[in-house]
Amino acid sequence: MSLDEIDRRILKALQRNGRMSNAELSEDVHLSPSACHRRVQRMEKEGYIRDYVALLDPRKLGVPTTVFVEITLRGQADEILDAFEKSVARIPDVLECHLMAGSADYLLKVVAENTEDFARIHRQYLARLPGVGQMQSSFALRTVCKTTALPV
Repeated sequence: MSLDEIDRRILKALQRNGRMSNAELSEDVHLSPSACHRRVQRMEKEGYIRDYVALLDPRKLGVPTTVFVEITLRGQADEILDAFEKSVARIPDVLECHLMAGSADYLLKVVAENTEDFARIHRQYLARLPGVGQMQSSFALRTVCKTTALPV
């Protein structure tokens, strides 16, 4: 089912504040509370709304360092890709892992306390990943812009 303009307004509002009450949401999008609630339930059921989460501050939690790691595998066979993906999914410091088109096979987003902590993560986890042929790490100096909101 496609989304209409009211659905899009609901999604935009929930991306700004996922904790708002249905009454606040319905007022924000100019819809009755019951109609608003039905629309949200439908979008949850259809998978447009996947989850509700709390976004945490990495600095407050002691992991202010972001490292992007490009990984090139030794081969592209399904068993190599599967083994790598299963292993990387178990690393607690990896926030994201993307299969890429281009020079690297995978791009990882890793958080760490500092460079020494990243060295530990590298030794303990990344260097032991199966099928890795080459790895290149880049430290983020500053986050210029960041959002979790998708354009709707």
